[in-house]
Amino acid sequence: MQSRPPSVDRVARDLAETGLPHALLVDVARQAIASAAEAGDTDSVGERAASGAATVAHRLLQPVVNATGVLLHTNLGRAPLAVDHPARYSNVEFDLVAGSRGDRSAHAADLLARACGAEAALVVNNGAAAIYLAVSALAAGRDVIVSRGELVEIGGGFRVPELISASGARLTEVGTTNKTRYRDYEQAITADAALMLKVHTSNFRITGFTESTGVAELAASGLPVVVDLGSGLLDASCPWLAAGPPGWLVDEPAVRQTLSAGAALVTFSGDKLLGGPQAGVIAGSETLVGACRRHPLARALRPGALVLEALQGVALSYLRRDAGETIPLWQMATVPVAEVRRRAEALSVGPVVDCMSVVGGGALPGVGIPSAAISLDGDVTAQLRSSSPPVVARVEEGRTICDLRTVFPDQDPILAKALTP
Repeated sequence: MQSRPPSVDRVARDLAETGLPHALLVDVARQAIASAAEAGDTDSVGERAASGAATVAHRLLQPVVNATGVLLHTNLGRAPLAVDHPARYSNVEFDLVAGSRGDRSAHAADLLARACGAEAALVVNNGAAAIYLAVSALAAGRDVIVSRGELVEIGGGFRVPELISASGARLTEVGTTNKTRYRDYEQAITADAALMLKVHTSNFRITGFTESTGVAELAASGLPVVVDLGSGLLDASCPWLAAGPPGWLVDEPAVRQTLSAGAALVTFSGDKLLGGPQAGVIAGSETLVGACRRHPLARALRPGALVLEALQGVALSYLRRDAGETIPLWQMATVPVAEVRRRAEALSVGPVVDCMSVVGGGALPGVGIPSAAISLDGDVTAQLRSSSPPVVARVEEGRTICDLRTVFPDQDPILAKALTP
């Protein structure tokens, strides 16, 4: 005879040591009792409930060890941040000098403008929002001229044509997928044309029979040129790196140089190659940034205090020119491969192999950074994800690869423990 299942309350209370809120444990208990009853095995309620609680806990946001070798892993939050926020207030919109309400653009945005040589800047909550706000503020009801080869789809299925349409502007496509010349843009300039939009094809490459028109040539037309760079490389010369720009950055456009070439506005990411929190930045002409700041969408798209504070710290690092030592992205991206290999060998938990890390996050497609990894037989990624804290790795040709470039040195013992049977 099948035994009577325990009560929901009893099962939930037996799970209290998990630290999950009682309301969540009640849900887990109900599901465990129901699944056990369906299986005709009421004795398994406790085991099912413990497994369910572990699954709920594992799905909460938490620190993970990134052993994938993808520096800007979109699913892992892109650029890693080194932040610690005790309970406190901040002067996000309070002027400590005047003692009155201040402007949230007077902190991170102003510092970023200075760091990239722009007259002004505005911070919004992500890169797509930066394009959306700029086009909405400057071109609603008018034409936006874009090369057909730059009508890209960005992460999550969002497409440039759809963003332009949602802004109220009209898209004017010029040129072809692989070739767009200056005369293509010139022939599209009418009294209704508000701006030219150039979009950096950061997540793919077109090679072979190609031609494109540069910012300087477009700016000579007299129409404002707005450039979406995406990745957020502030300066092609990388003055924050003692050795200068690494070879894998050779073809990546930068904000400072794009503005110097004549762009009226540049939009870029606050994470990715900038190495900060998820955010979007609009930088360039004081007049045009001001128009974006006054647009009603600016309030709807503005970030919170935590993002602005983290972004301010990033901007200060660039202004001090010590970003190579203080921003985690640049630390892991520039560490010599010999040092990565030394750490991998010191763990002594498996064969060490040469491999290639990638930037990721929709930046620098096809570009690899030499690295070293621990290689394990078979696919053990599920086992690694169940460790505490979880370790996320990749699988290549039937082997699990744990790339040490994206593992911080203080996480080496954690990785070693996860890899030890």
